[in-house]
Amino acid sequence: MSSAYHGNAISSPGLSDNVTAASNSGVDFTSIERHQSRLSRMVSGVDHEDAKRRYDLEARDNHVSLPHSSASSVLGTRKNVIHWEEDDPDNPYNWSSGWKCYIVLVGMLVVINSTMGSSLPSNAIPFIAPHFHITSESAEILPISMYLLGYVLGPLVFCPLSEQFGRRTIMLATFFCYTAFTLGCALTPTWGGLLAFRILAGINASSPISVSGGIYADIYKDPVTRGRAMAVFTAGTCVGPLVAPIISGFISPVLGWRWTFWIGLIVAGASWVPLVFLPETYGPVLLLKRAKQLRKETGDPKIIAPIELEKQDLKQMMTVTLTRPIRMLFFELIVLAACTYLALAYGIFYMYFEAYPIIFEGIYGQSSGVSGLMFLPIGGGAILAIIVFLWWDTFLRKAQVSKKAWAQKEESRRLPLAILGGPLYVISLFWLGWTSRASIPFYVPMLAGIPFGMGFILIFIALLNYLTDAYEVFAASAMAASSCCRSLAGAVLPFAAKPMYTKLGVPWASSLLAFLSLLMCGIPVLFTWKGDRIRERSVFCQELKERKIKELEQLQRDKLMKEHRPNAEITEKV
Repeated sequence: MSSAYHGNAISSPGLSDNVTAASNSGVDFTSIERHQSRLSRMVSGVDHEDAKRRYDLEARDNHVSLPHSSASSVLGTRKNVIHWEEDDPDNPYNWSSGWKCYIVLVGMLVVINSTMGSSLPSNAIPFIAPHFHITSESAEILPISMYLLGYVLGPLVFCPLSEQFGRRTIMLATFFCYTAFTLGCALTPTWGGLLAFRILAGINASSPISVSGGIYADIYKDPVTRGRAMAVFTAGTCVGPLVAPIISGFISPVLGWRWTFWIGLIVAGASWVPLVFLPETYGPVLLLKRAKQLRKETGDPKIIAPIELEKQDLKQMMTVTLTRPIRMLFFELIVLAACTYLALAYGIFYMYFEAYPIIFEGIYGQSSGVSGLMFLPIGGGAILAIIVFLWWDTFLRKAQVSKKAWAQKEESRRLPLAILGGPLYVISLFWLGWTSRASIPFYVPMLAGIPFGMGFILIFIALLNYLTDAYEVFAASAMAASSCCRSLAGAVLPFAAKPMYTKLGVPWASSLLAFLSLLMCGIPVLFTWKGDRIRERSVFCQELKERKIKELEQLQRDKLMKEHRPNAEITEKV
């Protein structure tokens, strides 16, 4: 084991409030007070302090020398902080390609479990509702909506916890709970029990979606490779919901609705085999384990890991860490706009689980199992989207190697895919709406799923990667905000599906969704046009920019010191 510990002395800066911390980062509070309300001043101060503190912690984790530390609770006055050596085999960045591929596939497998669970009851509802004497159409939507409501709550908790206790611990604990609550759904004797187990299963199923992106960031330093891993992850989020209606559509009429959940339980049980071998990937937690081992071996209590420099109390976690996604959602224009677009696309996706039976069972007289097969073209479109993404990624890489100016901007790297995906999404909605009639063969509206799947995946890949590129160390919080918004839309919008399609009819109901989606197409165009200016006004993005400049200056100074050090040693010997 490489000890990788250097005697970096860290001095405690003492306690400091938000104003002091923000002043250290070069914030002009006089100007802010002149133009902002009391609430926005307070949030801006918290955001600056949060941005500085979070960036300092991440920088220490990656062995970046910082000219200033805003930590308010350092353990002791002088500590020996360990860090990764460049070629340390225990650093997740240095793991073998095969091991990394295994981690990516395990993450995708668990995500498929999670998302499959969301729509698993969709074609079983006609059998579940009579069993529990449920006659309300709104109540019939609850088994799916309660699960997605769990998606809203889970990321706010599991993202911060994974950064405190590690990815593996959270993944194993939550997947165990998900498996147990899926078993509860299969055995429950009451309607209330089913809904309770569904929301509990959804809360725990949100963990893989929240944490897997962080796992991929832990093991891939290269943004190109990381983007490809995220594309695989995004495809996994699409596969699960499309497979589930086929399972429930064919199983429920033959074996009963409970077997729908038994199948989900069997799939989850089989997934445990590769999951138990998933290693811890979060660098700060791995360094913490190494520091504890070194303290035990050497008896030196001053050996610490970077994560130990920031001990959060409950108040700090509740007021800063857990509120960061909410603050970013309401005070970061990029996050707000991206979340709005993703929420609408995701909500329409889950409305399809109500709309497709109306179209393919109501108009074409198909069985629930056969109507479930109508979702398959959406999966085909998702595969085509991945092919388009890989082509674009290769084209982009060549442009970056050639030092093309446009390829250096975050907006130009990611957003063209969303600009392409948006119109495809709109076209698919018009296509589905105006071809769904008895005089037109069923496969014509069914094939509308191809541009729908392409548009859906391209929008998600582009905007999620853009959030990651724009916010970097704050990406987990931006992702949490995105996950909460789109899950809330997925939980709520399906309630409007049957009333809307009944009153407006299939053509105009689909057209209404298409027009709303058309409005959203302007968001990636706006980002491409004005994204750099928007980021200049962002508290988090500006903190990143300022810190990167300081890092560069510090690294240049370190490089000069290393170059002069051999000469000094030679002089001493002489």
